[in-house]
Amino acid sequence: MLELLTEPFGFEFLRNTLYAGLFTVVASSLIGTWVVLRGMSFMGDALAHGVLPGIAVAYITGGNLLLGGAVSAALMIGGVTLISARSRLGEDVSIGLLFVGMLAAGVAIISKGGSYAGDLTTILFGEPLGVRPSDVRIAGVAALVTLIATVLLYRPFLVLSFSRVKAQALGLRPTLSHFVMLALIAGVVISSFRTVGTLLVFALLVAPPATAALVSRRVPVMMGVAVLVGSFAVVLGLVVSYHAATATGPTIAGLAVVTFFVVLAGVEIRDRLASARVSRRPVTA
Repeated sequence: MLELLTEPFGFEFLRNTLYAGLFTVVASSLIGTWVVLRGMSFMGDALAHGVLPGIAVAYITGGNLLLGGAVSAALMIGGVTLISARSRLGEDVSIGLLFVGMLAAGVAIISKGGSYAGDLTTILFGEPLGVRPSDVRIAGVAALVTLIATVLLYRPFLVLSFSRVKAQALGLRPTLSHFVMLALIAGVVISSFRTVGTLLVFALLVAPPATAALVSRRVPVMMGVAVLVGSFAVVLGLVVSYHAATATGPTIAGLAVVTFFVVLAGVEIRDRLASARVSRRPVTA
């Protein structure tokens, strides 16, 4: 049994995938906790698609993928802010419009390349088995930056998660905190697209923190549990994809989502049993 778990990691390329995946989990779990607490899942999904045009241009022209993704993410964030401020439409409408627009632009750009299907698959679903040491370093830097930002901005992020008005009253500059949070989300997406792809990174951004929210109430505990859940998905996903010959990125993302529903079912059963025990207690005068 132990050999089945350890055999895949005898290969260097799978160890690189493991390290990059674990770094991605740290970054996505930390910022993903704030995404879940603030109900920003739609924005996170939109950013995961919003970086597509910039990455597509860089991919086809041989440019810097990180820079292309960063420019695209900045345009996405700026567009959402501008539309929300200059029209009567809500932020969700502006996010939805740019979500579709950026995705369509990205696919259109990729279609101009030589191998449309292959390039699109690589960008959307990643190329986990092609992770290089340089990709591991990028993922590590992203995890470190996210960790430092989370520690330094913990109080502004925490207050903003519950009340923008209170954050403003306390002088915590909620608008700036919001933009920093969006930048961190974009950074996680951009730095990890090669590991799990721009589409599937959203699963690691939301599923582990959402699972952690089911079993914990304190934010630091949620972050720790989310990292454990995400790490479990990465390790087991690599093992399953190796032995079952399934696509690595979707396997990892799928396991993260399945873990959420398993824990949800367990919590539901626990609560029902607790309610049943309370109802059976004798009533005393």
